[in-house]
Amino acid sequence: MDNPFKILVVDDEQNILDVVSAYLKKEGFHVVTATDGEKALKIFKQEIIHLIVLDLMLPEISGEEVCRRIRSSSDIPILMLTAKADEDDKIEGISIGADDYLTKPFSTRELVVRVRALLRRSYRDTAPLADILTFNNGDLEVDIKKMTVKKQGKVAVLTAHEFKVLTVLLTHPGQLFSREHLVEIAFGMDYEGFDRTIDTYIKNIRQKIEDNPKTPVYLTTIYGAGYKFTPNTNGV
Repeated sequence: MDNPFKILVVDDEQNILDVVSAYLKKEGFHVVTATDGEKALKIFKQEIIHLIVLDLMLPEISGEEVCRRIRSSSDIPILMLTAKADEDDKIEGISIGADDYLTKPFSTRELVVRVRALLRRSYRDTAPLADILTFNNGDLEVDIKKMTVKKQGKVAVLTAHEFKVLTVLLTHPGQLFSREHLVEIAFGMDYEGFDRTIDTYIKNIRQKIEDNPKTPVYLTTIYGAGYKFTPNTNGV
């Protein structure tokens, strides 16, 4: 069965990419691949990714460095692959931000099980398992396919651009996005507007989905850094 999760698989061994991708696709996941760290970071920056399967031994930029850079701005689940079996290597992988660790050679069945477990744990409250996402006991409801939003049961009319911005944020709960990153993901590299336009979109969205736009609980600002979506308003 097809599902909306997109997984980035990063490995410089093409046969591993092919096998892992095939099994994940068989399970219904959307899969994109990269053979080096530089390309992996570019894909992560430009696309909506829900989980990364990351080899440590990569050309250009190492898997460890890729993990560190991603962790500086995102809580996306990362499953590390490595030929290093020593306990110290595993500890290092976890310490720099990996959520799980799988040693080569590995069972593809085990990899799929671990991927599902990570997704379930990471997105259990807000996972896009259906077209309609609800938050805080129905306070906010978003229909991805129909591009509609309801606040406390009443329709909130968003423009197409506002909906794109909201979708990027709510499908990455807790992840901090700079203005530039939001522009690239929501509208693409060729967007002709200014980064500051995002501020206007955020302001407009808050007017439509927040109880009090001046003290937002869903779309929160990290001053000097950007914006993030907080699905659990009790945690703000």
